[in-house]
Amino acid sequence: MVVPFIGSLVAFLVALLVGGLAIYVSASLVAGTKDYGHAVVTALVGAVGWALFSWIPLVGTLLALVVWVGVVNWRYPGGWKNAALIGVIAWLAALVILAVVNSVFGLGIGALGVPGV
Repeated sequence: MVVPFIGSLVAFLVALLVGGLAIYVSASLVAGTKDYGHAVVTALVGAVGWALFSWIPLVGTLLALVVWVGVVNWRYPGGWKNAALIGVIAWLAALVILAVVNSVFGLGIGALGVPGV
């Protein structure tokens, strides 16, 4: 009973750290910030925002994306345009990070806190 919980916890933490790394990379490129802890918290808050709104029929995904970009906008300087750019680069960075991590370690993890990954 404890082992599946530990496996789920490890998967959650790895996915959160990958999502945080993707946001860290994109925010450092766009906003010039260099705080990995800030990026991980942003990934966690963004994931909660995504979970709260993405289930809504018809408009949920779009609403969740606006909320997620809003979280990035709230956490990083530069306004909505920079937040959207951080989001696009974070998505691309997460794809690259996951391709490397999943192929090297033979895992099937995703990135928590980066929509669509």
